[in-house]
Amino acid sequence: MTDLVPLRRALLSVSDKTGLVAFATVLAGYGIELLSTGGTAKALRAAGLSVKDVSEQTGFPEMMDGRVKTLHPIVHGGLLALRDNEEHLAAMDLYGIGPIDLVVVNLYPFEQTVAKGAEYSEVIENIDIGGPAMIRSAAKNHRFVNVLVDVADYEVLLTEMSENDGCTSYATRQKFAQNAYSHTAAYDTAVSTWMASQVGETPRRFNFGGTLVQSLRYGENPHQSAAFYKEGTARPGIATATQHQGKELSYNNINDTDAAFELISEFKSAGPVCAIIKHANPCGVAIGDTLKEAYTKAFDCDRTSAFGGIIALNKELDEETAWEMTEILTEVVIAPAATVAAREVFKGKKNLRLLTTGSLADSSIEATVFKQVSGGFLVQDKDVSRITLADLKVVTRRQPSEQELADLFFAWTVAKHIKSNAIVYVKNGATVGVGAGQMSRVDSTRIAARKAQDMATALNLPRPLTHGSVVASDAFFPFADGLISAADAGATALIQPGGSLRDKEVIAAADEAGLAMVFTGMRHFRH
Repeated sequence: MTDLVPLRRALLSVSDKTGLVAFATVLAGYGIELLSTGGTAKALRAAGLSVKDVSEQTGFPEMMDGRVKTLHPIVHGGLLALRDNEEHLAAMDLYGIGPIDLVVVNLYPFEQTVAKGAEYSEVIENIDIGGPAMIRSAAKNHRFVNVLVDVADYEVLLTEMSENDGCTSYATRQKFAQNAYSHTAAYDTAVSTWMASQVGETPRRFNFGGTLVQSLRYGENPHQSAAFYKEGTARPGIATATQHQGKELSYNNINDTDAAFELISEFKSAGPVCAIIKHANPCGVAIGDTLKEAYTKAFDCDRTSAFGGIIALNKELDEETAWEMTEILTEVVIAPAATVAAREVFKGKKNLRLLTTGSLADSSIEATVFKQVSGGFLVQDKDVSRITLADLKVVTRRQPSEQELADLFFAWTVAKHIKSNAIVYVKNGATVGVGAGQMSRVDSTRIAARKAQDMATALNLPRPLTHGSVVASDAFFPFADGLISAADAGATALIQPGGSLRDKEVIAAADEAGLAMVFTGMRHFRH
């Protein structure tokens, strides 16, 4: 098995020219011949480097608007030839094929083209053909050839060469090859996923890919290994956030922070909103005139569960709110931005992670979500549906008041982000009781009411927080018992999908209790 291999000829053809000139200058310093194409060759020549066009090497010009330039035996023979095979060497001599020891390629910006909303024809033209072919050829022949697809690996290669007199080791070339195949696989996945969306049919084979963000200390539990990957899109979120302070995020931190950010992004155009998350479920969500007020109202929903939780904000974090948050242990705070003064406040809490995303995500944009099952995985559209006033159907004798209606919409939005069976009590733009993940809907209703009672007792209030509240249920009430429990807790209005075989029974119970109830015709199961 060949180990150290010297580099004598390199082919560079990149769309991302970050660090290109500096990298190529070092290669040239080793006496390595530089082959290149198009804009890459132009950039290298502008820097004063000697470059040979691939067309000069092959004897064929670039043609068909650049679609054909590296798809040639002179190129692929130079990449695929086994340097210890006499027949291969004889063929190289016979046809004038020179060996290529390094390929540096990153592909046409396909995902960026899709993301900017380009026309179909432009997207098609940004499907790279020659690049993946060269990458795969070089990677297959990694016994002799180096292949780089990431700018981050420039320094890895140069360090290896400096330590080995211009050579690279087999172990390093093997790592480069693995990374190269991952790169082309993710690229092809992006293309096939986009094509599936254009065809409008369920694809026969479904793939997904991502780029490593970090290897995690462990997964949900210490005995599980884990890693964090991001997709190719530039959507604001946990994968693209900037961490300003605090220790490394854990698997559970990332999962919970994502849940917090997805919920808060529902309120992109609202006033100041705060969401506090624990174990991927909201334990308090509120809107206020200021962020501090929103945080205080959210915190008062369930002070016990908020301890060690995740806080998400829909506005820039300010100093006053930051001081308020330091009163308890918080794992992560995520917001679109944070003032310098707010960041200074948090410096006193060295373990608190502060993340900023630049903006909130557009929660109406369609996406795909996955869930692994034994031997396969489920794929579905992300739940981006929303209701409007026109979607609501009042089914009780009493109409909801204007304040009740506002709270019903708020409660419905929050319920969408709670594990089923989900029940949410809301009063004056703040959750006052949350029931999540129970096998029985009536149990969720009672648990939420009991937690609200506990908080009222802790705050020395004369009556439960749920008194005068509204209730949202993510799915229909199969029996009247859940609605009756809500009424007993002091609720005055409900929002639910409807559609139960016992809807008439439930409506009758609401009328008897003097409640207002609206049906949405839509459910928000979240398993």
